[in-house]
Amino acid sequence: MYNGGLIITGIVVFLALAFFPFYYNIGKVNAKPEPKLEPAIKMSEKRFGKKQCVEPREFMRREHMVLLNNWRDSVVRDKNRRYSSEASGKTFNMSLQNECMQCHSSKKNFCDKCHTYMAVKPFCWDCHIEPKEKEGSKS
Repeated sequence: MYNGGLIITGIVVFLALAFFPFYYNIGKVNAKPEPKLEPAIKMSEKRFGKKQCVEPREFMRREHMVLLNNWRDSVVRDKNRRYSSEASGKTFNMSLQNECMQCHSSKKNFCDKCHTYMAVKPFCWDCHIEPKEKEGSKS
């Protein structure tokens, strides 16, 4: 084999560079993000008598995109704008901007924290107007 030493050295260098990110991150864990609950959530306390989302917290963490997709289909295809919560039985307006964003008003502190951590790029803001961040909102 001609120049076998150079070929083997090249392969070793290539493998070292290719696997460097894995070796570098062994044992390191990113902190799980905790979305901040804004003062706007207190509005739901006035409205319902307690902090309440359309469904329980664990359901919303797991299934919020399924719920929002179902809402979109129901509003666009069936012209149905009312959602009855299975957990509380209360009725909500099926609207990201006019219902969800009333309490979860900071995209940066609420939505982006988990979506960045999970490396997902939701397409909500392709159609909806992205909420403006208030001056002095902390990250």
